Amino acid sequence: MAGKQINRRDFVTGGALAVGALAGGLAEAQTKVPSKAKAPPTQAKAPSTRSILNYNQNMEYRKLGKTGLMISAISLGGHWKRIEIELGKEKVPARYSDSDFSYPNIPGFMQARDRVLAHCIDVGINYLDAMAAPEVLVYGQLLKGRRDKMYLGYAWWQKEPRIAQYRTANALLQGLEENLKAAGLDYIDLWRIALPMEGVPDLSELQRVEEATIAGLTKAKQQGKARFTGVSSHNRVWLKSLIEAYPKQIEVAIFPYTASSKELPTDSLFDTIRENDVGVFGIKPFADNSLFAGTSFPNDPHLADDDRRARLALRYILSNPAITAPIPGLINTHQVDNAVQAVRERRQLDENEKAELDQAGRRMWASLHPGHEWLRDWEYV
Repeated sequence: MAGKQINRRDFVTGGALAVGALAGGLAEAQTKVPSKAKAPPTQAKAPSTRSILNYNQNMEYRKLGKTGLMISAISLGGHWKRIEIELGKEKVPARYSDSDFSYPNIPGFMQARDRVLAHCIDVGINYLDAMAAPEVLVYGQLLKGRRDKMYLGYAWWQKEPRIAQYRTANALLQGLEENLKAAGLDYIDLWRIALPMEGVPDLSELQRVEEATIAGLTKAKQQGKARFTGVSSHNRVWLKSLIEAYPKQIEVAIFPYTASSKELPTDSLFDTIRENDVGVFGIKPFADNSLFAGTSFPNDPHLADDDRRARLALRYILSNPAITAPIPGLINTHQVDNAVQAVRERRQLDENEKAELDQAGRRMWASLHPGHEWLRDWEYV
């Protein structure tokens, strides 16, 4: 454990060391080619399609690490950013907030979300990720009668270790019980606790967060409240260390992986993921929609180009076999169909497509929305 303690100490008490090490790794990644290519994983016998939840022959399914679940290669993120596509700008707040409980009171909102969820089921998508209180409450209601079609990933960060009072196992479990009751859920398929985004002030507090998280996940699984467990994190160094320290409890990891993210040639998070058979969901595939030139409205003049960028990004992300699925927040049925089309297109990008996506990626980094500049830390993973 000595090496792991050093990583954690760097993260919380010597931030400059951790950031400097990461920056050095990025510079190395840009100039150094791996000396030895990684061997492809051994091909296991494909599971029977009967074992795949909500199977559709036009969808690809990937194993979610050691959970054994077969997950649709495109899955549904819980955010409903740009919901004005369906409802109109005059009805919807200017920016999505994962602490805003007013959405279900907006006329047509629940019907719009229900249309998307139903269409996702129709095309074979079988995983939904809800990561905040309003999302859990909305989708808990919409999933009634559909749990045999869709796995539910859950986080309710307002009652998780991002908030200091929820840094004990008992507090986490009490919050989980309260939230399941409020959402009308008996259990969740995946509890992926949302770790603090800005870090914690000292090593003792970091250890408190880790111990509470692991104990809470373990007990929730023992009690049948969560079938599988994991974490989401915005800190690559910390996440890597956690997986190495607690491979049994961290069955799934959720972290950013954009249209311009790349695997580090050495000391990559993916090395640890492969070694421990961890399932991966990639968030922010479009970098908070900064990848796109237009608004994503159906009548936007940039719609065709933005649809193509979305498909290029999804094809690129899925070319990394360690990623189970990206989880974009799809707003309407057109976006669902466009994402599914990406699964059916050729996986590897040709040289022209790579150049096109690289150019779009440079614009993406230059136009990140305020508050999302941290995504640059995930250009190399």
